[in-house]
Amino acid sequence: MQNSCLGGLKLVEKGFNSDISVSGLTYHVQTEDWGSVNPFLVSQVFYNGAVLKSIKTAYSDVLPKGPDSDGKSIRLAMRLQHQKILDLIASGQFL
Repeated sequence: MQNSCLGGLKLVEKGFNSDISVSGLTYHVQTEDWGSVNPFLVSQVFYNGAVLKSIKTAYSDVLPKGPDSDGKSIRLAMRLQHQKILDLIASGQFL
């Protein structure tokens, strides 16, 4: 999805959802963009519907232009955060 503007307000990017199984347990990872009004990328790790961990990253920590970043950059930052969490879970270093 491309980042869209509506009356000067950037719309929120859609997120990523993945299921990952480790040692017989399946975790769900969800990463989403809270948008330029609340400029954070948020990932949550669920197990059996309960949130095990939540990671909130400010745009300014990963995007040089912060809230003024374009949709492509925001989506890439979201993808990298999501993949990093999946990699940490798979390696047993996250939970």
